Amino acid sequence: MREQIRLGLDIDGTVTCPTTFIPYLNKHFNKNISLNDITQYDLTVLLDITTEQFWEWMKDHEPIIYSNAKIANYFTEALDHWKDLHHFTYISARGNHLFDVTKTWFQKNNIPYHHIELLGQHDKLKAVKKHNIDIFFEDKHDNACDIAEECNIPVILMDTPYNQDPIPKQVVRVKNWNEAAEWVNNWKR
Repeated sequence: MREQIRLGLDIDGTVTCPTTFIPYLNKHFNKNISLNDITQYDLTVLLDITTEQFWEWMKDHEPIIYSNAKIANYFTEALDHWKDLHHFTYISARGNHLFDVTKTWFQKNNIPYHHIELLGQHDKLKAVKKHNIDIFFEDKHDNACDIAEECNIPVILMDTPYNQDPIPKQVVRVKNWNEAAEWVNNWKR
């Protein structure tokens, strides 16, 4: 029998489709943004707003956005294959005040999990170490690089227009969850 792998997974833009926020941004800010327009993680420049304005908007809109988030393509198929083989710890920058919304979304979408940790910040290093993660899945470039280098584990980076900077050797860029699943299934410790 194959040894269980402790998978660490970011939620937004990784488990959820990276386009999740776009309709809400377009409607509220009267824009016509597509995913290809988002070439950096910080949306304030694209939206022409301050950081404070962005976080005020997020505070008002996060629960509805997260409640209705679409699952990333092929994610369900990958986890269905792994659900009896591996351990799933979700580590997200979402604030803990969104725990009930997050857990309800997981249950509504039949997404298996062993633990969900909402940090309220983007620095995930302590959580990755605490949970002894073997492989992490991320969409934020600097998080992927920091986790790979500091924790000395492979990080699967879900390819998006906003994470195109160069990556270190332990970061593996994939186009979708099919490629991610193939990489994990062939991984040798």
